[in-house]
Amino acid sequence: MTSQSIPVVRDALEGYSRLEKTPIEVVVFDFDGTIADTLDAIVGIVNELAQTFGYPVASPEELETYKNLSSRQILRRSGISLFQLPFVILKAQRALSAQIDRLQPFVEIEASLRALKGSGYKLGILTSNSQKNVEAFLQANQLDRHFDFIYSGLTVFGKERLFRKMLRRENLDRERIVYIGDETRDIESARNVQIKSIAVSWGFNSRQALLKFGPDRAIDSPRELLSAVRSLSTTNVIRL
Repeated sequence: MTSQSIPVVRDALEGYSRLEKTPIEVVVFDFDGTIADTLDAIVGIVNELAQTFGYPVASPEELETYKNLSSRQILRRSGISLFQLPFVILKAQRALSAQIDRLQPFVEIEASLRALKGSGYKLGILTSNSQKNVEAFLQANQLDRHFDFIYSGLTVFGKERLFRKMLRRENLDRERIVYIGDETRDIESARNVQIKSIAVSWGFNSRQALLKFGPDRAIDSPRELLSAVRSLSTTNVIRL
């Protein structure tokens, strides 16, 4: 090819493009309400702490209402002050540790984790529960072998700080990650750090409440996890 023909070839290719897929490589899970069925235990503990902190006990009817509310709306209705909340969470986590090894994962979660791992995905957990509780639960239920990392930290509303810590320490590309969660704050936090999310309706918040926060996918059974993750590979148009 002569030097004179190079501009001709370049001009001929101008306007052409190719499609390039960005696959999901890392699947990160919330813990409570997504992997572990801890809701009844946590509600019982929080209601037991009501007398200590002076907030009202949540009735079954109130809990049903909470499922359709955001995390901030729930806090306003609960009677727990923003100042009290970190202390309530810490006490609840300590109380939960006494029964964590007796709690169970949601039905079909183990099979879904096995399928994801077998398909080559790296798996992690990012949670506001304690590392000690998560590790004890995973070991008791023989789920620890599925996970490559765990990030935990006390969070009130959002998990953005934890996400950034995970991205930095694990050297992850956020375009290749999806976060699985059952609360509105899970979906909101993932969106705020430009990470894709899958909302699950078997945990705390209702499907209706979760959809308001714009998850990339919403599913109703752990059986749907693998297909939902696979469907999130994005197609980018690369200009030539």
